[in-house]
Amino acid sequence: MTDDRGEPPSDRAAAHPSLMPTGWDRPSGPADLVDQPGWRRLLAAARRSLERTGGRLDTTVTLSTPTDDERLVVIGITGTHRSAAAARLSVRLTDVDEHLRAAHATGLVEVLTATAPLRNLPSDRTRETVARDAVLAVANDGRHASSPWYAEWLDGLRRAGALTRVVRAGLPFEDVVRVLDALPAADEPIPVFADRVLDDTKALTDGPLRGLVLRAVAAWQQTALPVDGEQERALWESVGLVPDDLASQVLVLNAPATGGLVGRWLTEAAQAGVPMRVTLHQLRLAPLTLNCHEVYVCENPAVLRAATTALGAQAPPLICTEGVPSVAVHTLLRAARGAVIRWRNDFDWTGVRLTAAALQLYPGAVPWRMTAADYLPAAGTGTALLGTPTRTPWDESLGEAMRRTGRAVMEERLLDLLIADLRVTGAG
Repeated sequence: MTDDRGEPPSDRAAAHPSLMPTGWDRPSGPADLVDQPGWRRLLAAARRSLERTGGRLDTTVTLSTPTDDERLVVIGITGTHRSAAAARLSVRLTDVDEHLRAAHATGLVEVLTATAPLRNLPSDRTRETVARDAVLAVANDGRHASSPWYAEWLDGLRRAGALTRVVRAGLPFEDVVRVLDALPAADEPIPVFADRVLDDTKALTDGPLRGLVLRAVAAWQQTALPVDGEQERALWESVGLVPDDLASQVLVLNAPATGGLVGRWLTEAAQAGVPMRVTLHQLRLAPLTLNCHEVYVCENPAVLRAATTALGAQAPPLICTEGVPSVAVHTLLRAARGAVIRWRNDFDWTGVRLTAAALQLYPGAVPWRMTAADYLPAAGTGTALLGTPTRTPWDESLGEAMRRTGRAVMEERLLDLLIADLRVTGAG
């Protein structure tokens, strides 16, 4: 065999040392080849091909824009001249294997595994598929498996590749399902809950287990994943878990009560018409009873602030949830035994979901200014209505009007009406 100058390639390379691939001018073992410029990319391409095909040698790899070192290596392997102008060089792995066995008495697979093990991607994919199916089988045995939010959560994990990461990390997914099966809890501190369910007080402190549970709870509550500590607290509390009984708070105006120190505080504050912020820790110091026949509930502090300014001590009992109701909010409302709870939220999809949940949670609760008749007059210039639509069972026409209008209406836009309601009740 000769090249285009009539010289055998090996003879030409010997006559022109500058054309020999780096390392060919000295003895080298097969392990050295991975560091030689003429072999480095070829062996990397061979590794990718073998891993992708499960070790098959009957495939071809290609080098684009080859260097002169790489061209001479391919010439040496194939025994066929390749032009210096070639933009791509292809070589069969069987030829590479045969060349290495002849030159170094070891095959391609042995050369590659001398530096790092070869993965078998088809086998890995099969094992991962079996493991994912096992994870899904565990998930489908969960207590909430028939709930739409649960299916949505699992589908989101599949689409995001999270199930594959769970399998690869060896995370015990049954722990995630055990946590969800035990929810909602009864206003239980997270470490106590984690110890009861998983025998580990720190199991939900951080790490992938915590993240998977939070993602599930966000799907359950139809809300976005939390981006800060306050949102995360609210999400935990929405399923009865208390991260911190000092951080869980409720803003209250004019709710006289009996029961220990906090009862005296609330009564004195109501006599003066002064708002109070009470923590869950304080509410648990002693049994508490609110001394009132009805309680108004709003979402935004602006409403409570306006009631304080306009009505002072004449305002009826008013509790502000400040978004998703905290455990402290629910604890105080449960102390209003027998009272009518008049509940409202913003006119957005989250707000009507929270209202629906409250009306279901408190049998004596009624909506406060949460009808289509209250919504429509203020909806002309509201902000865009985002999120997943939901039913408004206390007034189906409200949900229909919100879908049709596509606008959200915040409580502040109804402030005059709300204060007028509070004034009438307070005067009575």
